[in-house]
This record gives sequence, C-alpha cells and structure tokens, in this order.
Amino acid sequence: MVVRRPAEVAAEYLVVLRSPEKLGYWHLVAGGVDWGEEPVAAAGRELLEETGLEAPVVPLGATLDYDLSGDPEPVRERFPAGTERIIVWPFVADAPQGWEPTLDDEHVESRWLDAEQAIALLFYPEPREAVRRAAV
Repeated sequence: MVVRRPAEVAAEYLVVLRSPEKLGYWHLVAGGVDWGEEPVAAAGRELLEETGLEAPVVPLGATLDYDLSGDPEPVRERFPAGTERIIVWPFVADAPQGWEPTLDDEHVESRWLDAEQAIALLFYPEPREAVRRAAV
C-alpha cells in the first residue's frame, strides 16, 4: 500500500521501518488478506491498523508477485506450509497535508520521501514498483 501526500511540486511517499522482530527493513504499509476478505478491504484495514489513516484505497494496476523461497525463514514461517509465491495487490491512498502516522507495534519509524528516495530506501522490488506506479 503506497501512502502518498500530494503536494504542488512533488508528492511525498510514506515508508515505514519494520521493527527488529519483523526483521527491521524499510517497507510500505502491508499485510495479509484475511479469509473471505477482498484485497481492497484488506488494504484499507491494514492502512488503518498500521498508521491510523482511514482513507479510500485505489488499485495501482496489475498484481505483483514474488518467490517466497528467497526470504529468510522467519518470513516464510508466516505463511502456510507449501506456499511458494506471494501475490501483492498494489494500492494507493492519499493522506491529507500535515497528517502524520500513528505507527503500530510492527513499525519503529516512518519517513516522508520523494519517489526517488523512497524507491532507493525500500528493501523489496515489489514495493519499489508500487511507488513507481503511484508516482506517474
């Protein structure tokens, strides 16, 4: 989920630092889809849970996916046995000017960056692609 703060010159993008227990990397707002839940509803729920922002979420094109086998064991353990690929539904939500996130316990820091800085800081390629899509 890309959280964007539109501006007259250039939008800012929210990046969040996962807690050490969550492997401590820079990421976007993210989370799983609960059984029976639609991806758009999951995106809105995760946005509210992780940042306190309640805002409309808009799809950012086609899904993204990645091979789970390249992730460390603590990440792979979060998924059911036999899961090989993860599907990512990219969404964007706009935050009002001046709004700041109230982070949950999965995150220890947040930053507002321009698209290029956010892309450079993000750990995984799928969030980087989501920011690229949101920046066009």
